[in-house]
Amino acid sequence: MDRIQFDFNNMTAAMVGAHGFTAEEIAAADGMMAKALSALQTKPLGFRKLPFGRQDVTDDIIETARKIRSGFNTFVVLGIGGSALGPIAVEQALADGKGGMRLIVEDNVDPERLARVFRSLDLKKTVFNVITKSGRTSETMAQMMYAADALKKAGLSLKEHVIATTDEKNGELVKIAEREGLKSFVIPSDVGGRFSELTPVGLLPAAVCGHDIKAMLEGAKHMDAVCSRETGNPAAFFALLHVLGMKKGFNISVMLPYADSLKYMSDWYAQLWAESLGKRYGADGGEVFAGQTPVKALGVTDQHSQIQLYTEGPFDKIVTFLKVEKFREDLEIPAALEYIDEIAFLGGKTFGQLLEAERSATEYALCKAGRPNLTISLSEVNAFTVGALLYFFEMATAYAGEMLQINAFDQPGVEEGKVATFALMGKAGFEAKKAELDKRPAKDPALIME
Repeated sequence: MDRIQFDFNNMTAAMVGAHGFTAEEIAAADGMMAKALSALQTKPLGFRKLPFGRQDVTDDIIETARKIRSGFNTFVVLGIGGSALGPIAVEQALADGKGGMRLIVEDNVDPERLARVFRSLDLKKTVFNVITKSGRTSETMAQMMYAADALKKAGLSLKEHVIATTDEKNGELVKIAEREGLKSFVIPSDVGGRFSELTPVGLLPAAVCGHDIKAMLEGAKHMDAVCSRETGNPAAFFALLHVLGMKKGFNISVMLPYADSLKYMSDWYAQLWAESLGKRYGADGGEVFAGQTPVKALGVTDQHSQIQLYTEGPFDKIVTFLKVEKFREDLEIPAALEYIDEIAFLGGKTFGQLLEAERSATEYALCKAGRPNLTISLSEVNAFTVGALLYFFEMATAYAGEMLQINAFDQPGVEEGKVATFALMGKAGFEAKKAELDKRPAKDPALIME
């Protein structure tokens, strides 16, 4: 049976000592959790509608994906932030390595990388999916301009090779799509980028790569019920423990999957947690400087690069393990090199057993060192559990925002950088911002060294 289990034992004082949470501390925060639960039952949050979305849209995505797979071999996503991290995380999780559609996600504007990617493409066999709600995202639209130019120079039509995922009515990409006759999908107006993986933003790339998007939505639907409970609600409890942790100086949230398939789930979580909770102002307008820094790691890789810090460094981290109970494939370690006594014990075991032993040992080491941690276990990595896991973290983020009394759905700190970029690149209407930038204090040459 597909399931996800949440083990919060190692967050308690009974398991990790003085830096864990006592039953009294948790009980004292019951009111805060109840208030957050009540608020999320009444707020019209767009992302909560997605698991129950329109069947005609899902069917259109599946049919479009079928046509793409039948005529093309490469699907290039042009997007940034949630438009990129979600598709990357899902493809890493569900890809079986047996070939099929090649997915490339261009989430940066590094010119060397862009040139290298385009040199690798057979444009006749490539479809570009441009994802931006506003159609004014500089990075994505610059990439689209480059792709459009390359297609036209190759004598290929944008209509046959470009799909737009954008707002239904507003924005520059809508205008381009209408003029060029592009196939388009809609990003719901009430769903922000980092919560958009279960919209066409993430579902189209997943379907093109042959993944079961209906199962992803079913997993999210299941998790919506789980995360709506008044008691035994893992998303609310995850949020509560992290918010209590922030008040005790646990300002870092480490996401540590022990499965390569979940490696980029940490990257996706990092944006969701950081951009949603990192806020200067609270709901009442006062300065709060809220937030918790997410750190991405991978077991067992980072046992050899970060665990030393986690076990013996500052008491400022909460570690979340992502565990897989059953791998889709496992390999036996052969009883080779049997003449070396020090490694003979490995023979006959599986790599899955070794990976879980490493995870369990790291969990023990953290507990012994008094470091709070928790474990989220997936029965198996598949479309259902991936959809459920994505939705769990979105709900946990929404609950944390309520408990911190901030707006978890805006990103004013990001907007300042966007406006400054417009000014520096000479966009009309941003002359005042350019003048402001020109007045920046001059840098001290003595502090620039070669």
